[in-house]
Amino acid sequence: MDSTEATALWDRVVGTQPAPSVWLVAATGLVALAAVAPRGIWLVTRNAVTIAHEGGHGLVALLAGRRLEGIRLHSDTSGLTVSRGKPSGLGMILTAAAGYPAASLLGLGGAWLLSAGHITALLWLATALLAAMLLMIRNAYGVLTVVLSGSLFVLVSWLAGPAVQALFAYGVVWFLLLGGVRPAFELQAKRKQWGGAAAPRSGVVVGRRAGGGAPDSDADQLARLTNLPAVVWLVFFHVISLCALTGGGRWLLGL
Repeated sequence: MDSTEATALWDRVVGTQPAPSVWLVAATGLVALAAVAPRGIWLVTRNAVTIAHEGGHGLVALLAGRRLEGIRLHSDTSGLTVSRGKPSGLGMILTAAAGYPAASLLGLGGAWLLSAGHITALLWLATALLAAMLLMIRNAYGVLTVVLSGSLFVLVSWLAGPAVQALFAYGVVWFLLLGGVRPAFELQAKRKQWGGAAAPRSGVVVGRRAGGGAPDSDADQLARLTNLPAVVWLVFFHVISLCALTGGGRWLLGL
């Protein structure tokens, strides 16, 4: 690749692209809702939310100075992130708290990029994040899930036209915003099913989602780490996801 091609590629990534009409943006939101609301479809599509959830744990663990041992993604859409470091304190609390808000905050950041016209940048950034996460995956199903997701972003980024790229990007961001809302409600239902019970843990393994058992959920780990009731953390997860959906939706619709 010569300097002219490199410059053109850089300009394409950092430049701005026209957004679809508001009606098409709304249509992508409805498609994303159809991928989140029906239970049968959600059992498949929430694998993408699990990737964001465990990626959130992993990223914050690294930023907090913990040593990230690995990430596992399971076919029941649960996941597990293992990090080593001090089993208590601010770093561990931030790491445990990062999972459930991750999809919503990624969606909010994506909505901001799209509102500024950076469609290509969003697609490339998502591809880079998936590639970085792939390095920490420690099981075959997780590798398959991340590779398939990353390949889809690569294909759309390189082969699709601007209109298709825009619709795909808006659909992905809507999905993150809408899909980020449902897991906290699922966790709330799981905890009610388990009677709010919480089994002890070592504090160095974080990230089992609602697809797994509720007693070892992020909210219960946070309750043990902070001495705040798990319901407080559930409310925190709800507030983050609903506020992100509201703010991100307004950005996407240009309100």
